[in-house]
Amino acid sequence: MRVAYTLEQCWHAVPGGTAVAALRVAEAMELHDDIRLIGVAGRHAHLPPDPWMPDVPVAHLPLAAPWLYQTWLRAGWPKVERATGPVDVTHATGLIPCPTDAPLVVTLHDLAFVHEPSHFSKHGVRTFRRSLDHIRRHADVVLCSSQATLDDVAFAGVGADRLRLVPLGVDVEQVGAADVSRVRRAYRLPERYLLFVGTVEPRKNLRRLVDAVALLDDPLPLVVAGSEGWGDVDLTGELSQAIDLRFLGFVPSGDLPPLYAGAEVFCYPSEREGYGLPVLEAMAQAVPVVTSVGTATEETAGTAAVLVQPKDPDDIARGIDEARARRAELSAKGLARAHKLTWRTTASLTADVYRALAR
Repeated sequence: MRVAYTLEQCWHAVPGGTAVAALRVAEAMELHDDIRLIGVAGRHAHLPPDPWMPDVPVAHLPLAAPWLYQTWLRAGWPKVERATGPVDVTHATGLIPCPTDAPLVVTLHDLAFVHEPSHFSKHGVRTFRRSLDHIRRHADVVLCSSQATLDDVAFAGVGADRLRLVPLGVDVEQVGAADVSRVRRAYRLPERYLLFVGTVEPRKNLRRLVDAVALLDDPLPLVVAGSEGWGDVDLTGELSQAIDLRFLGFVPSGDLPPLYAGAEVFCYPSEREGYGLPVLEAMAQAVPVVTSVGTATEETAGTAAVLVQPKDPDDIARGIDEARARRAELSAKGLARAHKLTWRTTASLTADVYRALAR
């Protein structure tokens, strides 16, 4: 079975979680001998950076993003088959659906742009809304990372018969003390620190996290790892000056597990997520997690994290203190949770969809 598999996001300035998920699923799909993935991307003058380099062969279309996305949405051109030749199934692994003659699978991680359009550029919201309209009309199956996203997509007008719940996974390979020490030296980190990992943008709620850390009786340094995303994140307030706030920027994938493992608590009080992959990545390193109640990250964490009200800095601070007090318990629960959610399972559920459509 030949499957066209879009990977244009690997060339984005900030590839983000959609690229991580697409690449990890592609790696795990190698276990399915009856399926051959053919990556699809635009024409680029360079390869993506090493962490985003696909393991599958990539066929290139004559345009690259953002023009590729606009011609896909406005003109229905170019079809993926122009690069791949005939395929049995096409899988758009991000929000932008691609034109194709084959049955179309689309992965939707979240519809945050519907709920909080102010967290995105006006152009981005227009593009995402046009994409959602195309998905309603053209997608044969929509894969949703969480039940929260699936419910959102159903409410947005995609029939339940076309929706599949396909949770994301994680690689559980705990790192040793030597790697933790290496990363601590490389980034000049203290022995104890709180950690946030993710794109720095408004919906990640960093301002309230900073305010919460400043309220702690023992305010450990807050380390923020992640590329800068869209929108201003104002962290210049009085409380932010009262804590040790350290921005690392983009951290290579090889350094992320030791960075997680060295943290006292992983803090992820995001206002809205489609899944919250960093929560699972932290749990895979046995780090206590604090995340938001009433969001997809609560679903991802199960009962293995401390849940807080994301818009209340006092409650976030309470959660951090609780996570530190329950460190041993939460470490064990989080690690057990991570072992249950694997990329192999994600790939198997995705492969089942391919086979059903090909039949």
